[in-house]
Amino acid sequence: MTPEGEVKRELRKYLDSAGIYYFMPVQTGYGKTTLDFLCCIRGRFVGIETKAPRKIPSGRQRRVMKEIEDAGGKVVWGDNAEAIWFTINELLPR
Repeated sequence: MTPEGEVKRELRKYLDSAGIYYFMPVQTGYGKTTLDFLCCIRGRFVGIETKAPRKIPSGRQRRVMKEIEDAGGKVVWGDNAEAIWFTINELLPR
Protein backbone atom coordinates (compact mmCIF):
# COMPACT_ATOMS: atom_id res chain seq x y z
CA MET A 1 0.00 0.00 0.00
CA THR A 2 1.24 3.49 -0.81
CA PRO A 3 2.04 5.91 2.04
CA GLU A 4 -1.01 8.01 1.09
CA GLY A 5 -3.10 4.84 0.89
CA GLU A 6 -2.10 4.03 4.46
CA VAL A 7 -3.25 7.49 5.63
CA LYS A 8 -6.59 6.93 3.85
CA ARG A 9 -7.00 3.49 5.43
CA GLU A 10 -6.36 4.86 8.92
CA LEU A 11 -8.68 7.83 8.37
CA ARG A 12 -11.48 5.50 7.22
CA LYS A 13 -11.15 3.70 10.57
CA TYR A 14 -11.71 6.98 12.46
CA LEU A 15 -14.64 7.98 10.26
CA ASP A 16 -16.25 4.53 10.46
CA SER A 17 -15.85 4.34 14.24
CA ALA A 18 -17.61 7.71 14.60
CA GLY A 19 -20.45 6.73 12.26
CA ILE A 20 -19.61 9.55 9.85
CA TYR A 21 -20.94 9.49 6.29
CA TYR A 22 -18.17 9.81 3.73
CA PHE A 23 -17.69 9.25 0.05
CA MET A 24 -14.40 8.66 -1.72
CA PRO A 25 -14.98 9.59 -5.37
CA VAL A 26 -12.93 7.92 -8.07
CA GLN A 27 -11.38 10.61 -10.25
CA THR A 28 -11.86 9.65 -13.89
CA GLY A 29 -10.61 12.77 -15.65
CA TYR A 30 -14.14 13.74 -16.69
CA GLY A 31 -16.16 16.46 -15.03
CA LYS A 32 -15.27 18.44 -11.94
CA THR A 33 -12.41 17.29 -9.71
CA THR A 34 -12.67 17.02 -5.95
CA LEU A 35 -10.81 15.93 -2.81
CA ASP A 36 -10.19 12.42 -1.45
CA PHE A 37 -13.10 12.36 1.02
CA LEU A 38 -16.44 14.18 0.92
CA CYS A 39 -18.10 13.97 4.33
CA CYS A 40 -21.07 15.10 6.36
CA ILE A 41 -19.78 15.65 9.90
CA ARG A 42 -22.11 17.05 12.57
CA GLY A 43 -24.30 18.55 9.87
CA ARG A 44 -21.43 20.24 8.03
CA PHE A 45 -19.96 19.51 4.62
CA VAL A 46 -16.26 18.66 4.98
CA GLY A 47 -13.76 17.92 2.23
CA ILE A 48 -10.64 16.01 3.26
CA GLU A 49 -7.44 15.66 1.26
CA THR A 50 -4.92 13.07 2.40
CA LYS A 51 -1.28 13.30 1.44
CA ALA A 52 1.78 11.08 1.70
CA PRO A 53 4.13 12.19 4.50
CA ARG A 54 5.77 15.56 3.82
CA LYS A 55 3.64 16.22 0.72
CA ILE A 56 1.36 19.23 0.21
CA PRO A 57 -1.78 19.79 -1.90
CA SER A 58 -1.30 20.62 -5.56
CA GLY A 59 -2.50 23.87 -7.09
CA ARG A 60 -5.60 22.12 -8.43
CA GLN A 61 -6.37 20.68 -4.98
CA ARG A 62 -5.93 24.10 -3.37
CA ARG A 63 -8.40 25.56 -5.89
CA VAL A 64 -10.96 22.86 -5.03
CA MET A 65 -10.40 23.56 -1.31
CA LYS A 66 -11.09 27.25 -1.89
CA GLU A 67 -14.27 26.43 -3.83
CA ILE A 68 -15.53 24.27 -0.94
CA GLU A 69 -14.73 26.97 1.62
CA ASP A 70 -16.28 29.70 -0.54
CA ALA A 71 -19.47 27.60 -0.68
CA GLY A 72 -19.58 27.40 3.14
CA GLY A 73 -17.96 24.00 3.66
CA LYS A 74 -14.90 23.12 5.68
CA VAL A 75 -11.65 21.63 4.41
CA VAL A 76 -9.02 19.58 6.22
CA TRP A 77 -5.86 18.13 4.74
CA GLY A 78 -2.85 16.33 6.14
CA ASP A 79 -0.42 13.44 5.99
CA ASN A 80 -1.42 11.79 9.28
CA ALA A 81 -4.88 10.31 9.96
CA GLU A 82 -4.74 11.02 13.69
CA ALA A 83 -3.83 14.66 13.10
CA ILE A 84 -6.62 15.02 10.50
CA TRP A 85 -9.11 13.54 12.98
CA PHE A 86 -7.89 15.90 15.72
CA THR A 87 -8.27 18.88 13.36
CA ILE A 88 -11.82 17.84 12.45
CA ASN A 89 -12.76 17.68 16.11
CA GLU A 90 -11.21 21.09 16.77
CA LEU A 91 -12.83 22.61 13.70
CA LEU A 92 -16.30 21.20 14.35
CA PRO A 93 -16.81 21.01 18.11
CA ARG A 94 -19.72 18.99 19.41
